[in-house]
Amino acid sequence: MTPATTPRLLQMSGVIADLIYRVETVPRPGQEAIVTDFEIAPGGGFNAMVAARQAGMQVSYGGSLGTGPFADVVARGLQRHAIEILRQRDPARDQGCCTVMIDAAGERTFVAAAGAEGHLSASEIDAVATEPFGWTLLSGYALHYRGSRRALGDWLARTDLPNLVFDPSPVVAALDPALLAVAVGRARWISANLDEARVIAGTMPAPEVALCLARGRPDGGAVLRDGARGCYLAQGGQVTHIPALEVQAVDTNGAGDTHVGSFIAELSRTGDALRAARYANIAAALSTTRHGPATAPTRAEVLGQLETPFVP
Repeated sequence: MTPATTPRLLQMSGVIADLIYRVETVPRPGQEAIVTDFEIAPGGGFNAMVAARQAGMQVSYGGSLGTGPFADVVARGLQRHAIEILRQRDPARDQGCCTVMIDAAGERTFVAAAGAEGHLSASEIDAVATEPFGWTLLSGYALHYRGSRRALGDWLARTDLPNLVFDPSPVVAALDPALLAVAVGRARWISANLDEARVIAGTMPAPEVALCLARGRPDGGAVLRDGARGCYLAQGGQVTHIPALEVQAVDTNGAGDTHVGSFIAELSRTGDALRAARYANIAAALSTTRHGPATAPTRAEVLGQLETPFVP
């Protein structure tokens, strides 16, 4: 694959406001958590965009942005990272929000409610020009929202999207099978964690799952994210396990999104999928050493770890 001269990413997955609670432990039903810290920050599709920007890629947001206090948090975050907003703001809805509880081990628990990002009409999506972009990112969340899934499904079926990367997301099992099939069929690359991937491919060992997801993508493949064990890169009928960078994780929120955005940015720059997967592993690992949902490291930070020779 020839790398783009000026790589640009079109993000169609929704951005939300994260209400982040750091807790000692996630409470059982009927109990209350002991909260040690709290903040409100952009999340959802925002995290992958920030990762791509940190890796040097231009990024534009084609999803919906509402009007209200949560939407203002998102708008300021997009502006802070120089992420272009392609559409007018929805005057009738605020942005959705997600309650995130992060425990002492860095693991996170979510409860989310959709807002403006969950609404997208056919005319609104047709207003987004895809020609200027070399890459497109879409998550399963966008196909799950009742207010956007039909328009997005029709758009996927009839639009020649540049280098579509599909992240099934944790809601993959709840997606309409027909919509899921369209997204999987149109994607050049699929990036998923092991649990998500097994919903699509079936219960098999991780390398076989990665190969299954990559099948039928002669110019692409699949990245199977496996947490602290790294990832599996499948392309051309071959699969490579790439170990994770060993770190002391304090917050895993957004690590998967960091992996996706970093992989796209480095692949668009170099055309080398193995290097891009190694880059994404390092970026995702470093992101877990910092508190916050969008903590992707800079390109310089990743390159400082990347030059170590890789032996599969």
